[in-house]
Amino acid sequence: MTTKIAFIGLGVMGFPMAGHLAKAGHKVTVYNRTQSKAQEWSARFDGLSKNTPAKAANDADIIFICVGNDDDLRSVVCGESGILATAKEGAIIVDHTTASADVARELSTVSAQQGVAFLDAPVSGGQAGAENGQLTIMLGGDASSFTQIEPIIASYAKFSRLLGPIGSGQLAKMMNQICIAGVVQGLAEALHFGLNAGLDCESVIDVISQGAAQSWQMENRSNTMLAGKYDFGFAVDWMRKDLGIALDEARKNGSTLPLTALVDQFYADVQREGGNRFDTSSLLTRLKSH
Repeated sequence: MTTKIAFIGLGVMGFPMAGHLAKAGHKVTVYNRTQSKAQEWSARFDGLSKNTPAKAANDADIIFICVGNDDDLRSVVCGESGILATAKEGAIIVDHTTASADVARELSTVSAQQGVAFLDAPVSGGQAGAENGQLTIMLGGDASSFTQIEPIIASYAKFSRLLGPIGSGQLAKMMNQICIAGVVQGLAEALHFGLNAGLDCESVIDVISQGAAQSWQMENRSNTMLAGKYDFGFAVDWMRKDLGIALDEARKNGSTLPLTALVDQFYADVQREGGNRFDTSSLLTRLKSH
C-alpha cells in the first residue's frame, strides 16, 4: 500500500534511505537545507521536493528525519517552518538522527501535544548500509507506532527492534558507538604493532580473523587501514559528536567510560592532524605519527 512520506535531510545517509522508500512505491516528498540536493534527489527518484520541512510534511502519514545534531533536529521539528507547523494528527515522526536521549524525549512530548507520534530511531551500518538497504535500526517509543512503520523501514533496514520507551534508541546507539571506538582502537594498535614487528599484516589478519579476535572492523577496514585509505563514510567529526553525547549521558547516569573518553581524545589528535573528514578507522594515522 502506498504511504505518503516526507523525508527531511538528504545527507550521505538520508539520500539513499529516501530513495529506497521511493523505489518501494511510496509517495515521497523531500526537504534538504541545500535545496539543490533535494532537486537532485527528486530528479533521480521521480519524487517531490519542497523548500521547508513544513511544506514537505504537509499531509504526510510518516515523516522521516536524518539531520546533524540536537539543534538541527529542534529546528526542523519545532521551527517556524518546521514539521509541527503542518503535521496532521495521527502522523508519525521517525527520527534517524543520532542525537541525545533528552532531545528525543523533549520532541516526543511536544509532538504528542499535536497528536503526532515520535520515535527515536538511530541507525548503524554507515553509508554503505544505507545505499545497500542493510541498516540496523534501534528504536524508542510506543509499540503501536513501531508496528505501523516497521514494514516501511524494512525497505532500507535488514534489522530493526523497539527497545523501550522514547530515548531508548538513542541510548542503544550510544552503546553502539562505545563498542566501535574500543574495537577500532584495538585494531589500530594491533596493526601498528604488526607493522613495527615486520609482519605481513594482511596474512596475520587472514589468520586471526578466523578466531576470537574477529570483528566487522577487522573484516572490512584492516586492509584499507594498511593501505592508508580513510574515505569510507562515517567521519571523525561525527564520531566525536556521538562520543560526546555518550560521555555526557554517562555523567548523568553514573557510568564510568575510561576507554571511551581516551579514544575520544585520540580522535581529537586525528582532527588536529587534519583528519576531520577521515573515517573512524583513521586512528592508525595517529599511531604512525607518534
